[in-house]
Amino acid sequence: MAAGLARFNEAPFAIAEAALVECCGSRRWAHRMAAHRPFPDLPSLLAASDEAGYDLAPRDIAEALAAEPAPFLHDDAPRAAHLALQAAHAAYESRFGHSFVICLDPCPPSQAVDQVLAAIRVRLTHEMDDERALTADELRRLARSRLVDLVAGGW
Repeated sequence: MAAGLARFNEAPFAIAEAALVECCGSRRWAHRMAAHRPFPDLPSLLAASDEAGYDLAPRDIAEALAAEPAPFLHDDAPRAAHLALQAAHAAYESRFGHSFVICLDPCPPSQAVDQVLAAIRVRLTHEMDDERALTADELRRLARSRLVDLVAGGW
């Protein structure tokens, strides 16, 4: 992982920023993270990610949410599972005005659909401000997870 972090630190700014946008869809977050390189170690990278995530304005969070793909099922999943997931996502988006996001680490893939459906059911009961805060937390968790994957992947 150290070698991947070193390559990330040494990458040209534009390339690092583009990779960071894949971790969190906020261009402001990605720009800030790329500008704060080099990071001495993974904990420093993740701490900077959290700090940058806490500083996101509502428009930055909206940009990040717009870039998030909805959790999906494999094509061979039962039709009923696809329909249940589509209906849950539609209800969530109707209530909160943005896509549902959740970090499923370390959920096994076989339990992901159940986890997503259960989380949507619970989160549909939240007040708008509470859900906004939880959504921002989930975006930070996703960014952390993707950063780990980025540097572990050898960059």
